[in-house]
Amino acid sequence: MGRGRHALPLAHAGFRTFGVDANVDAVHEAVRAARDAGSPIRGWCADLTQYPLPAARFELIVVTRYLQRDLFPAIRDALTPGGIVLYETFTVRQRALRTGPTSPDHLLHEGELRGYFDDFEIVFYEEVSSPEAVARLVARKPS
Repeated sequence: MGRGRHALPLAHAGFRTFGVDANVDAVHEAVRAARDAGSPIRGWCADLTQYPLPAARFELIVVTRYLQRDLFPAIRDALTPGGIVLYETFTVRQRALRTGPTSPDHLLHEGELRGYFDDFEIVFYEEVSSPEAVARLVARKPS
């Protein structure tokens, strides 16, 4: 969740919002900012490899600018049937731009993101190289 860049607008739009981050200061800041704006969110400071998301609890999961490949099964499982995942993060082409992440652990290969959700309905998918090299996906879990 970081400091709430996406969680705050989602809460303001009326979504019941639950954000997760391993950084306790970021969670506190996001929760406080949401409360002050009158659109509260629930925050959880956790390492999702140690404390996984609950199964079939979320209608929408948003992940941006973060890649931890071992979390894909948990993300898939945490969605309700018919739930949506919105995912955007950097691809290996980002290295050519000489900004952002450079570690292969944090960069997707071509088509990789789509493959994690190949049995979902792909609503939108693209990979772009400018102004940043990212893959973007919107997919619906089968009902």
